[in-house]
Amino acid sequence: MERKWWTLVVVCTATFMLLLDITIVNVALPSIARQLNASFSEIQWVVDAYALTLASLLLTAGALADLIGRRLVFTIGLVLFTLTSLLCGLAPSATFLIIARGGQGVGGAIMFATSLSLLAQEFQGRERGTAFAAWGATIGAAAAVGPLVGGVLTQAFGWASIFYLNVPIGVVAVALTLTKVAESRNPAATGVDWVGTVTFTAALFMIVFAVIEGDTKGWGSTEIVALLLGGAAEIVVFVVAQLTEDNAMLDVSLFRKPAFTGAAIVAFAVSCSMFAMFLYLTLYLQTILGLSPLQTGLRFLPVTLLSFFVAAASGNLSKRIPIRVLLGIGLALVGVGLLLMRGLTAHSHWTALLSGFIVSGAGIGLVNPALASTAIGVVPPQRSGMASGINTTFRQVGIATGIAAYGAVFQTAISSRLAKSLAGTPGATHSSQLAKAVAGGEAPSVLHGVPARVRPQATALVHGAFTSGLNEILLIAGILALAGAVLAVVLVRGSDFVGYAAPDPAAG
Repeated sequence: MERKWWTLVVVCTATFMLLLDITIVNVALPSIARQLNASFSEIQWVVDAYALTLASLLLTAGALADLIGRRLVFTIGLVLFTLTSLLCGLAPSATFLIIARGGQGVGGAIMFATSLSLLAQEFQGRERGTAFAAWGATIGAAAAVGPLVGGVLTQAFGWASIFYLNVPIGVVAVALTLTKVAESRNPAATGVDWVGTVTFTAALFMIVFAVIEGDTKGWGSTEIVALLLGGAAEIVVFVVAQLTEDNAMLDVSLFRKPAFTGAAIVAFAVSCSMFAMFLYLTLYLQTILGLSPLQTGLRFLPVTLLSFFVAAASGNLSKRIPIRVLLGIGLALVGVGLLLMRGLTAHSHWTALLSGFIVSGAGIGLVNPALASTAIGVVPPQRSGMASGINTTFRQVGIATGIAAYGAVFQTAISSRLAKSLAGTPGATHSSQLAKAVAGGEAPSVLHGVPARVRPQATALVHGAFTSGLNEILLIAGILALAGAVLAVVLVRGSDFVGYAAPDPAAG
């Protein structure tokens, strides 16, 4: 087999592996929480540690690869991802797992940032389109099968198996990369923006940490206020650096195109609204409804499979329907789907989510291809790598901030509901601690010690508090998606595509 096809195999394998770890982990989180005795904030960090490091280092990794060698950097990313996957599986505590997940994110950022460059150096003309299509299909497939694979592995072999799966695949991928993939660099590379990297990373972690821990430590506490102010200051320094640095990691001038700004907003909105909700929907299905990891993975299939097949079928729609209309309808469907999931009660079954799953899955399928076309279609070809990286960064920031923000609202809503229900009883003083346990998926253990004669009432109370919190964040997520839909229609203009031979000029 020719070298270019080996390159495609390696890149698609690595991409599938790193993106699978975004979706596969959600189904295993309740099992991880029980076995490692993880708190609610630690559960959030298991997902956010990966998303934040992936988001903050993606653009830097691409610049570093252009400078010192794409195959070298890609191999380093593969080795790091494989090693930290092993450490995740061996994690003896939640803190250890969170740190290892951060390492996975670093490796994932390196691999993802260099994937398209490796393909572009090997494929030209029509074959390049074929290679990019295969890479895009790999991304869709990873999202589609992630929850099901996570459910199967977690139920059959335990949660650690979802990480061990990466080890043999990673070893083979490293061997193929070293023997089958050619090295390349960008002769025009100017260096790495370390100031931008440090300030962007620091800002993200400070703000997300403050939001996740704010309810526990107190929003007015010195630590939380200092973190929020520090994060804001880092954002200011980052923006100034991007405006003044010669080798800035983020080309601010790209945002002068309204369509590019619109694409970034859509990327953030779809991730912050729908993908961030998967954590809380998983907790509901497993800890409140008592479904197994495999049963949970199966319940998510209407979302994941429908999004995959709609995305495949919608590829030709951009020739007949303006891109902004596709983005607007897609995000609107996501928003409507999230709102359809609301109205849960203590006695609801999983089928109460089904209509929302179907509608939002179709919406995601419409958004993804149109979003990819928009992100790179409104910039000069030589800036397409950075444009794609910025769009992916906004996606990961959306997931990380969404999980953190929803967690704060979710926990507060549960605490408020419990406090009202327990008013005048001895348990009222412990409603805040009880809320943290319920939000973190510990409802079964909370109810375990309740006397049998009052257990039905206690179960209804706990389930009612959980669904009350879930309904509240579903409302917020739905409104966010609908707002993103409006902005997509307003900002993504067909005239911004002219000259770059991206989507059809009929794009609105």
